[in-house]
Amino acid sequence: MDSVDMRRLRVAAAVLAAWAASLMLPATSTAAETVLTREQVQAAADKVRADPNMPGTRTEKKLRFKERDEEEEEPEKKTDSLDWLRDFVRAVAEGARWLIWGLAALALAWLAVRLHRWIRVRAGGTRPGKAPLPSHVGSLDIRPESLPGDIGNAAAGLWQRGQHRPALSLLYRGALSRLVHAHAVPVRAASTEGECVVLASTRLSPDAQAFFVRLIEAWQLAAYGGRLPSTAQVLAICGEFDMYLPAKPAAAVQDDSLMKGAAA
Repeated sequence: MDSVDMRRLRVAAAVLAAWAASLMLPATSTAAETVLTREQVQAAADKVRADPNMPGTRTEKKLRFKERDEEEEEPEKKTDSLDWLRDFVRAVAEGARWLIWGLAALALAWLAVRLHRWIRVRAGGTRPGKAPLPSHVGSLDIRPESLPGDIGNAAAGLWQRGQHRPALSLLYRGALSRLVHAHAVPVRAASTEGECVVLASTRLSPDAQAFFVRLIEAWQLAAYGGRLPSTAQVLAICGEFDMYLPAKPAAAVQDDSLMKGAAA
């Protein structure tokens, strides 16, 4: 055993002896003696620690396998960090679902209102009693005050000046106005051309009905077919307008004549 090892053993023995002496102190030792003994122990320990031949403190790093619990900790943290995103997406999806249901309810309510109005308009001509006469059929104004007194001549003048569509529109508007106000045909605001023909057949004579059909065909050819009827056809309709669709029915004209004769 070399001198270094002997020195280490002596220092260690001194530390142990001091520690044993502190344990063997009588219970009646004063506090000052106890503190002094502990200081001696600390001094001996410091002396051993300061010995250049004693190994110092060093830090070592060792590789080891991760425990399973540590490996599972990171996915759990990642899962927790994505919880807010899932909650956000879920909230957005729920809000979108309620929005779609709300829009669907509004659409159904709008359709119900429109259907109710459509039924009221379509049923207007068949209601019992006197229903208010329509002022328009579709977008066409059929009020007598909105039309010239001599519809046939006015339409012929428009046609000859090259205003073909306005001329046909005037003839169609005038015919509808005469049907409603002079012949009590139950034309409604939403009536189509075909419906007007059917409704007029119950109130017009066969010749007047045939004339009205010719007028409707000329109007539809220009309005929907994109073609114009011949000038001869249109001028014939203009010349026969008051003959078949007079401002007053023949019966009303005869009654006026009888009343004037009686008054005279």
